[in-house]
Amino acid sequence: MQLGSITNEELERLRYPIGRYQAPLSFDERDITRWIGVLAGGPGWFDAVIENLDEAQLSTPYRPGGWNTNQVIHHVADIHMNAFIRFKLALTEEVPVVKPYQESLWANLPDVSAVPVNVSITLIHALHRRLTALLQTFSDQEWNRKFFHPELNKEIALWEITAQYAWHTEHHFEQIRQLRQRMNW
Repeated sequence: MQLGSITNEELERLRYPIGRYQAPLSFDERDITRWIGVLAGGPGWFDAVIENLDEAQLSTPYRPGGWNTNQVIHHVADIHMNAFIRFKLALTEEVPVVKPYQESLWANLPDVSAVPVNVSITLIHALHRRLTALLQTFSDQEWNRKFFHPELNKEIALWEITAQYAWHTEHHFEQIRQLRQRMNW
């Protein structure tokens, strides 16, 4: 696929291979079980999808103008680390204000290129293990605890952010999986 010949529709499919995030309006026990299952399984999916990739492959962007696989994996570790902190804050404070950050700038910091991708894979395993252990203990009241996101200017419930991070896990896994498929790696 050449950059000059790619349509906006094709670029959208590469950028959002499972579709753009659509926040659910409500949740039930089945949703919670599925979201926790995705978060629990995600680290293993990332292990498998980067297995046997060499440095050149890890440096290949998943789409024209997009991050490379190395950046995507480090990004998942970064953003899920922030998510874990937000969960803890919402459980221990009344509607805490969380700190926004520039994900795209974080993806270009020197540690992303200097640190092997397996370090962030290990971090994702640890974060998801801690997060899913925590989520499995939530009461109905805890699922409805909230934090305030100043950039979005709204309160976000923990069940909502769980849905979003399950989507986020699948989203980035699928970007890398489809890259491997397209490149026949």
